[in-house]
Amino acid sequence: MRMSKQIRFGVPAPFRVGPRYLAGGLLISLALWAVLVGHSGAAQRATQENATTTSGARNAALIAATQEVLRETSEVRQLSIIRPVQSSTQSRAEIERAVMKNLDEEIAPADIHAGEVTLKKLGLAPASFQYRNLMIRLLTEQVAGYYEPRTKQFYLADWIDIDGQKPIMAHELTHALQDQHFNLRRFDHWPKGDSDAELAAHALIEGDATMAMAMYVASNPLRALSFLKSMGATGIATEELDKAPRALRETLLFPYQEGMIWTRALYKEGGWSEVSQAFTTLPQSTEQILHPEKYLAHEAPVKVTLPDLTRLLNEGIGPAAPSSESSNLKPVSPAAGSSPQRGWRRIAADVNGEWGLYLILDQFLKSPADSRRAAAGWAGDRTGVYENDNGEVCYVSLSVWDTDSDAREFFDAYLKRTDLRYPSAVGVPEGTPVNARTWKTNEGAVTTVLQGARVLIVEGCPENVNIDKLAHSLISSPSR
Repeated sequence: MRMSKQIRFGVPAPFRVGPRYLAGGLLISLALWAVLVGHSGAAQRATQENATTTSGARNAALIAATQEVLRETSEVRQLSIIRPVQSSTQSRAEIERAVMKNLDEEIAPADIHAGEVTLKKLGLAPASFQYRNLMIRLLTEQVAGYYEPRTKQFYLADWIDIDGQKPIMAHELTHALQDQHFNLRRFDHWPKGDSDAELAAHALIEGDATMAMAMYVASNPLRALSFLKSMGATGIATEELDKAPRALRETLLFPYQEGMIWTRALYKEGGWSEVSQAFTTLPQSTEQILHPEKYLAHEAPVKVTLPDLTRLLNEGIGPAAPSSESSNLKPVSPAAGSSPQRGWRRIAADVNGEWGLYLILDQFLKSPADSRRAAAGWAGDRTGVYENDNGEVCYVSLSVWDTDSDAREFFDAYLKRTDLRYPSAVGVPEGTPVNARTWKTNEGAVTTVLQGARVLIVEGCPENVNIDKLAHSLISSPSR
């Protein structure tokens, strides 16, 4: 039994700069608390004291500080120290190489391309957007220190004042404690196809560490003053973060800001033991992060199925209305005068989740309260993204909602979003205008269909496909 819709809005964040779906797997250990505080970009502004400190003395100071902060963080987080944590400093060049290496190892070029294409297709990024290049610049700008589960080491930027950066150290050493108790390596290679659940898991990891850091700072007010003084000395660099597409920015921030709110809710429910238990009973969706009560009630997402449409797009095959639950495809004639574009292939199959759908809506609605309300009530979804040899893109999404009313609310919001996304589109009359709407755009046909608690969206459907029969088949297919 799924719970009824409940709306909860997060506390305003230091940066309210914007989703997620769009290329899961980017939120890795290198995207640290520094993403929130904007640390780094300040080697040239380092204090004279740091400039004259010898490397050996600095490393000795870092080792001592690591031992001290690890001990205090262990007490705050209530996780014992199983083994010491090695630490060292890294130069800007070394951190840049680590960022590039981690990005290349974690995300295949094909996945980077799929994320880039999807962002552009949904109007979430400009045509000139280059995903990998921006991520390298953004993470290099933001990273001031990180814990690496593979080497079991903590690294701090060599231009950072050690005493002033103990809060960042507390955050990263919480990751070290998590790794010792819960094995963070198991999150290194998340199975493809459910980026929403992956983002929720990262919200657990980063929300836990962010809350532990906040409690570490709160235990001694002088730490906050020292931290702020250090930030003033090194400067705040956010240029790359500021110009990143909103969807990407807010997704990068999601594990920290929404994750901390969620962690706080679990802490209030059962203390740190409840948070630790979450590493065994992982959150399954961003819905569970946005609505902690749904996680505590074990409200699992609905598994939605969506067939691979590659053959349909390539051959102009349109499925007839099924007489049973079968979704077998049957051939139909291409539209008169059409010239089918072949070479279609599926480049992504994933889950948007409540968070992703919120961001897709609000990119154009620009009303966070309305967009959050329309995305709440999500029960599950599945998307497919297709691209042909000419660079044309077709996006398909089938979502299931808690109630018919929730589905209607999202459907209506998506209609408004589509009108804004394609202002020059021409509407196509439908037999049931209340529950379906189709537009002709310069990027192919766009159709939205509502059936009970389900909503189907097809953007970029080529002319050789009978979109009416396609929509009828997909929205009538089984969900679980």
